[in-house]
Amino acid sequence: MASSNFFLLIALIALVATQVMASDPSPLQDFCVADKHSPVLVNGFPCKDAKDVNVDDFFLAANLDKPMDTTKSKAGSNVTLINVMKLAGLNTLGISMARIDYAPKGQNPPHTHPRATEILTVLEGSLYVGFVTSNQANGENKLFTKTLNKGDVFVFPQGLIHFQFNPSYDKPAVAIAALSSQNPGAITIANAVFGSHPPISDDVLAKAFQVDKKAVDWLQAQFWENNHN
Repeated sequence: MASSNFFLLIALIALVATQVMASDPSPLQDFCVADKHSPVLVNGFPCKDAKDVNVDDFFLAANLDKPMDTTKSKAGSNVTLINVMKLAGLNTLGISMARIDYAPKGQNPPHTHPRATEILTVLEGSLYVGFVTSNQANGENKLFTKTLNKGDVFVFPQGLIHFQFNPSYDKPAVAIAALSSQNPGAITIANAVFGSHPPISDDVLAKAFQVDKKAVDWLQAQFWENNHN
């Protein structure tokens, strides 16, 4: 009986530890400004010596009040991400943010953030947004969608495929998003599947999407761009 309880305790500890490790590690001090030049390799960045930290490590003149150019994107959007790579003071704090500009009929195409949940609010215009669940026991992937107007808020759970689309024919839209990681990452689905280097075998993709290999070859020949800056 004691042995059984011991193994149950070990299993419980392992489960809790797994949940704790599922997001950015919690800071163990006031701050840990990223030392991007350190030769030490860790999960994230090592800390700059506290005596060398200054106020500018926590500041970035990001110009997020200004409209961003969406004309160079085939998707008609521009994502301006502020993460630890741009703001060293974010290291270990488990947060980042982005401004997203959408041209009329522009979209932030289906993508995932492997390391972060996202909460988004509309500043200007309106957006049709949604996310798709992971594979369910009944074999379905459920779609949740909503049309957001100025001031509305929507949350996209970590790791799930999601999107935003500006339905207006003549008005741009703007949103601000907060993400629960200093480095949330982004995987744009179409880019990853059809624009990888080297390319995924067209035999694999033709079978996966149940289409002719010529369709796959055509898709792989397109220019798959990144709308994140």
